[in-house]
Amino acid sequence: MVQCTLVFSINNLIMTKIGLFPGSFDPFTKGHEVVVRKALSIFDKIIIGVGVNNSKSYLFDLNNRINHIQSLFDEDENVEVLQFQKLTVEFCKEVGAQNIVRGLRDSKDFEYEKSIAHMNFDISGIETVFFLTAQKYSAINSSIIREIYKNNGPIDSFVTNPEKLVK
Repeated sequence: MVQCTLVFSINNLIMTKIGLFPGSFDPFTKGHEVVVRKALSIFDKIIIGVGVNNSKSYLFDLNNRINHIQSLFDEDENVEVLQFQKLTVEFCKEVGAQNIVRGLRDSKDFEYEKSIAHMNFDISGIETVFFLTAQKYSAINSSIIREIYKNNGPIDSFVTNPEKLVK
């Protein structure tokens, strides 16, 4: 009689919870950093998806934006930075993300993001999870930072490692 032993790894049974944090990140601010760090308390992995829209013009170069974001999370193997050019929900499916991660500064952000979250769910079944940024960063937004930068002002109070962004 032949005996067979069935061995399998418990790791094969555990699903990794992946959240996608999408945006143009022109630039990626300290508020965005807070959102990623908070999301890591719930998700096993966060993919920061740098979206590309050909009809939109950007101040900071795409490769610089990606390299800048990567420099902020070099030490964290649970954060990955990828570029995408498609519907966010389609990119979620491509990378295996079960949820979209969004940051909120105030009630205006919530109202705007809520309708997008509903539409994303309607077309894909993918839920959006919201995180508040730290209160001290709630006034920061990328548009203002771009204006400061265009007028030769310092952005290091709002952007970590700005030298990586503006090479």
